[in-house]
Amino acid sequence: MSAASGFRNMHTMIRVLDLDISIKFYTELLGMTLLRRDDYPGGKFTNAFVGYGPEETDTVIELTYNWGREERYELGTGFGHLALGVQDIYAVCAELEKQGARIPRPPGPMLHGTTHIAFIEDPDGYKIELIGLDAMS
Repeated sequence: MSAASGFRNMHTMIRVLDLDISIKFYTELLGMTLLRRDDYPGGKFTNAFVGYGPEETDTVIELTYNWGREERYELGTGFGHLALGVQDIYAVCAELEKQGARIPRPPGPMLHGTTHIAFIEDPDGYKIELIGLDAMS
């Protein structure tokens, strides 16, 4: 039995400026489902969980909105990116761009490899790497 047994990656939390715009991005553009949304009046924040499957079995993203926030968060230098696997990365990126997504790194092969990747940005500027699954097999 390894030291890591019994652990499971549950979610990644990011702070967002506009919860509704972020939920729309992750659900409509990236095809996730809004799993739940909870207000915490005592703490003056709302959490929304989005993902591709239920929290009980899948890793999800927690979007945290702090009430009254008027400025975007500084993303910092420690955070890298979220990663999502997709089939036909070129078609996915074309559709995302058509829907207004920012794509700072268009799809193409990695500099030192053969896997095709792209980077998009969510409404708050968080980087999301798209990895072409069809080229990995």
